[in-house]
Amino acid sequence: MKNQRNITTTTPPHIGTLNEGSLHASLKDHVSKEGDKFEVPINGYVVDIVRKINQTNSILIEIQTKSFLAMRKKLSSLLDDYQIHIVYPVPKQTVLKKPDKKPRKSPKKYSVLTIFEELVSIPELITHPNLSFEVIVVSVRKIQQFDPSLRRRRGGYRTINTELTEIHSTQMFEGIQDFLALLPKDLPKVFTTSDIASLGKMSRQTAQQMAYCFRKAGVFHELSHTKKGKHYEITEF
Repeated sequence: MKNQRNITTTTPPHIGTLNEGSLHASLKDHVSKEGDKFEVPINGYVVDIVRKINQTNSILIEIQTKSFLAMRKKLSSLLDDYQIHIVYPVPKQTVLKKPDKKPRKSPKKYSVLTIFEELVSIPELITHPNLSFEVIVVSVRKIQQFDPSLRRRRGGYRTINTELTEIHSTQMFEGIQDFLALLPKDLPKVFTTSDIASLGKMSRQTAQQMAYCFRKAGVFHELSHTKKGKHYEITEF
């Protein structure tokens, strides 16, 4: 970790950064510890939690329930000076609650690998020594209301709040090696995203997202591009 600057709070926070839903608030309560400071303005941004590590250093904790793209500028601005820990929830089970209708389970299934859907927005940052991640597998309840302005293919319902109902497990990613551990153990020396998908029992889309992130992070080297796809090898680092 690089030397960190003292936290300054002289610049006003960005508008809208103080808004949070039930899921965000529940996760913030779950990960917080005694002595933490909340909603701290730092260099024009508002940080969810600031936790003092020692007399000179603190860690900034961000609860990110939405797109990583929305925090790209924030990370790029703060990472060189502060240690940042991103908490990201993945819904193992989602119950949809609509007015005057019986609650039903969403057919969508997610796993820890879902984080790569967001990492594609910040692939160059995942090897930064000051950045770490915590994936929390949860069950949630989405409260929805009818909105006639929505297209029919979306069912006409809008999610107005997401509530945390259960926490199942937590997985930490403190460096690129932790992400590489998600690759299939029996991956050959030279491989394609098809190999990753079949050996790792995941979708081809997820395998492609992983490969994109690892290539941008400099740990996958592209050897060739054929009709069967791109061929990669893991680089030494």
